[in-house]
Amino acid sequence: MASNTEPTFNEEELIEKVVSGEIPLRKIDAYTDKDTAIRLRKCAIEKMEGVQFEHIQNYTIDAESVTKRNIENMIGAIQIPLGIAGAIKVNGEYANDEFMLPLATTEGALVASTNRGCSAITASGGANVRIFQDQMTRAPVFKMDNVAHARKFVDWVRKPETFEQMKEKAGGTTRFGELLSVDPFVTGNTVFLRFAYDTKDAMGMNMVTIATDAILNLISDEFGAYPISLSGNMCTDKKPAAINNILGRGKTVAADVTIPKELVKKKLKTTPEMMEEVNYRKNLLGSARAGALGFNAHAANIVAALYIACGQDAAHVVEGSTAITTMEVNEYGDLYCAVTMPSVQVGTVGGGTSIGTQRDCLNLLGVAGAGKVPGENSKKLAEIVAAAVLAGEISLIGAQAAGHLARAHAELGR
Repeated sequence: MASNTEPTFNEEELIEKVVSGEIPLRKIDAYTDKDTAIRLRKCAIEKMEGVQFEHIQNYTIDAESVTKRNIENMIGAIQIPLGIAGAIKVNGEYANDEFMLPLATTEGALVASTNRGCSAITASGGANVRIFQDQMTRAPVFKMDNVAHARKFVDWVRKPETFEQMKEKAGGTTRFGELLSVDPFVTGNTVFLRFAYDTKDAMGMNMVTIATDAILNLISDEFGAYPISLSGNMCTDKKPAAINNILGRGKTVAADVTIPKELVKKKLKTTPEMMEEVNYRKNLLGSARAGALGFNAHAANIVAALYIACGQDAAHVVEGSTAITTMEVNEYGDLYCAVTMPSVQVGTVGGGTSIGTQRDCLNLLGVAGAGKVPGENSKKLAEIVAAAVLAGEISLIGAQAAGHLARAHAELGR
């Protein structure tokens, strides 16, 4: 409702004041309710830019909720087609069932291709998935006087009693988060501290930022060092980085399956030997020659489609794209396939997970909200993501081995 401290205008007057610049776009909410503010802001933009929006005003998500948590200056919503692939059988520690995969994408043939990979995996007994590490990081940067001062700082950070103080300080900011480790990295008189946390069912970037900020107060009080920036890019968030590939960020997950040679021929229309060859020449040698950080065919496609559907931070597709895909023919002539994903950053609480349409997709996977045991739902989602990426990799490498890629896109009119 309109604020009691603001004058009342009718809708036309309010639009005119926004167009003239007298009232900023962000201030419309102070004069009316959220839904009306969105509509008037849209009308103002139409008048200012000389355009006519025909679709963005049609949505069902809760404007009151998303304008508090997810968006500023809202004028409508974008719709992305949502398809289903599966079922895919997943043999994980947390995801142990058959799942239908919600994929939000505008790329034709992606859902169909992933669906074929799901079929091959399920017919082969399912994808085995395991999480090897789970930690979200934040890495502030400090400037020291010189390398001697930097060494003194690092030595202080590495003291067990210092870590316990930091852990206690971080714990005071969150009910569920826990500081796991602190790793220093030095460049001349610059020191980066990479803090790693267990964030349970939250993806955790906000949680670790707040916790790390509290630790910085401890550092300034106890050591007298003041950060140049709360984030020094050693985290590393939303950028391709070797440190994430090596040390991991979020959940480090691997998935594999062995597809019998008869199934490779029946479902993928090629042979295990050809798929091994394509994967080696393309995903491994080709990626190495290109200097890529991801050694895969199109992991980002599946990661993006799942993340958008399930309310994840879409920018974390960057880290999700750094998967390594391996394929080899075993002693029985069957095809062993695996994907290793060092940085799967997902959550089932917070962020976009509370938006109605995205929550529908999380409910489909059985991971909406916090798990009965804190952290189990986000781990379940990470295992499903890895299995889905494996399906996408198997299908695309199979299509390229069989020479079907261009034909599939042409037939589907893409």
